[in-house]
Amino acid sequence: MKQFFSFPNPVNDAAARTVAIGVLTMAVVALATNWAWILVPLTYGFVARVAAGPKISPLGQFATRVAAPRLSAWHKSVPGPPKRFAQTMGLAFTGSATIVWLTAGWSDARWILVPLILAAALEGFLGYCLGCTVFGWLIRAGAIPEAVCLECGDLSLRRGANSVNSR
Repeated sequence: MKQFFSFPNPVNDAAARTVAIGVLTMAVVALATNWAWILVPLTYGFVARVAAGPKISPLGQFATRVAAPRLSAWHKSVPGPPKRFAQTMGLAFTGSATIVWLTAGWSDARWILVPLILAAALEGFLGYCLGCTVFGWLIRAGAIPEAVCLECGDLSLRRGANSVNSR
């Protein structure tokens, strides 16, 4: 069971960027059409990816099995712990938006998606993981133990490495 509820390490950056583009697309469609119900699959996707990586996430499965193998220009291995943290940040935004939608309505909830859209656009199109950057800051501040991701906290390990956090 522990193996099932694990997150890959390392992560294929092409898959991570594909997931980000999928999240971006869903969030933009929700805002453009006022289809608040899109929050349900969007939130589920983040719950699934935080809990078990791409195993039970339809978007994660598409990213790892279909899209990433075809995106050779984006192939590189990046540390898994910051990507899981980024998924957790996405869950915080979509979970909050869902709760606000159910309690106060879509007109209040929709604006919670704006930071998610910005972060997903940065990741998907530029390969810059905002959640990974925050993760690195938290390690350097001592809020997350460095042992969780040695590469993330030690800048000397990342200077020559092919990592999102080194950008």
